[in-house]
Amino acid sequence: MSAIQIILLIAAYFGVLILISYFTGKEDSNDAFFKANKSAPWYLVAFGMIGASLSGVTFISVPGWIETSQFSYMQVVLGYIVGYFVIGTVLLPLYYKLNLTSIYTYLEARFGNYSYKTGASFFLISRIVGASFRLYLVANVLQIILFDELGVQFWQTVIITVALIWLYTFKSGIKTIIWTDTLQTLFMLIAVGVAIYVVSTDLGISGGNILGYVLDSDLSKTFFFDDFKSGNYFWKQFISGAFIAIVMTGLDQDMMQKNLTCKTLKDAQKNMFWFTIVLTIVNFVFLSLGLLLTMYAQQNGIDAHKDELFPILAKNHLGVGIFVFFLIGLIAAAYSSADSALTALTTSFSIDILDIEKKYDKSKQIIVRKRIHILASFVLILVIVAFKYIIKDESVIAKLFVFAGYTYGPLLGLYSFGLFTKWQVKDKLVPIIAVLSPVLSYIISVNSTKWLGFEFGFFILILNGLLTFLGLILICRKQH
Repeated sequence: MSAIQIILLIAAYFGVLILISYFTGKEDSNDAFFKANKSAPWYLVAFGMIGASLSGVTFISVPGWIETSQFSYMQVVLGYIVGYFVIGTVLLPLYYKLNLTSIYTYLEARFGNYSYKTGASFFLISRIVGASFRLYLVANVLQIILFDELGVQFWQTVIITVALIWLYTFKSGIKTIIWTDTLQTLFMLIAVGVAIYVVSTDLGISGGNILGYVLDSDLSKTFFFDDFKSGNYFWKQFISGAFIAIVMTGLDQDMMQKNLTCKTLKDAQKNMFWFTIVLTIVNFVFLSLGLLLTMYAQQNGIDAHKDELFPILAKNHLGVGIFVFFLIGLIAAAYSSADSALTALTTSFSIDILDIEKKYDKSKQIIVRKRIHILASFVLILVIVAFKYIIKDESVIAKLFVFAGYTYGPLLGLYSFGLFTKWQVKDKLVPIIAVLSPVLSYIISVNSTKWLGFEFGFFILILNGLLTFLGLILICRKQH
């Protein structure tokens, strides 16, 4: 494809999103922006959340993992099922009972203002870095396949990428995203399906035999029970997966903001149930695609590995048709998570940090919210450009989960302590505990192989949450 053809494809795609924004964004209110007026159909929320959960990171990195990690990632995915069950039965009832706009308001009621601001701040850090990781990956791919040829600098690519998200979310936020994410999830899944069909055909595998081919391959080994010290040991990844799901979905304003747009708690729980089933299947499909791509590269002597596997094969070896679907799928996967992240950052900073609902009347709230929306866009741009000089050759998804272990750990500890104990803490000391826990976790993790002969991997999240929990016990107030 020529550069002009790629630009026209991207322009057409965003034209559709902006058109959806036009029809869904006629109401410029904070209720629409933050909560979609609590009128979103649960099935649309569930389907759209698939794309938001997977993102461009999954689209690129998960297939690239197969060569070195086989299907071990499914151990994490199976753990997700447990985590989503906890969200549906414990967290969602709590959020709906309290009628929350920001889920971190719970921490204020339970512990106090310092705990509330601490929880919200850790979310903001987590989501800024997480969304930036995802957008960095896509901006980098677009840079390689398009903008380098046009002489456009990376920082300019990033500005264009974020500006397009701002354009279709600035007015009605989550109300628009419910619909755009549904469309983008559909595009992404079609792209993966077409890729599997084309690659399997090139490998000489008939449609009915794809599953058998995948399961018979040595690369599809899923369960690893041999070495408990290893990072891919089953129980380590399964338990980590459960906690990753709880914190990166249940304790994350971005994901929960979608759930809280449902009309009732029952609808939100139905959404979470079906979302769990479909997401598990879709992750298996992505891993299967990765296996087929890896086999294709090996059989044809193509030097493509990790995050470069899918992009290189799609652009140079699988034909124009698959490259079109790859581009659409990549953009859909990336923007379905990034647009909601921008909205969640705006929501959390407006409500949790600036307290706009307490300090301003409704007309002033809208003005402040729009300014924060622009500010959040600029912050994402700066962080993504900074990543260009930090990320080297490691798969982005691995970095994302490791980083999440440090930033979501304090949230895990705070919510666990709040839900499963009745103790009160010295609220002013909570920020100190929340900062010390990740620091101690990092020190232990870096030295764990030498000290303990044990590799933490994703398990760092649980260690971090445990240290936060223990720290909160130390600062408990005396009961009278």
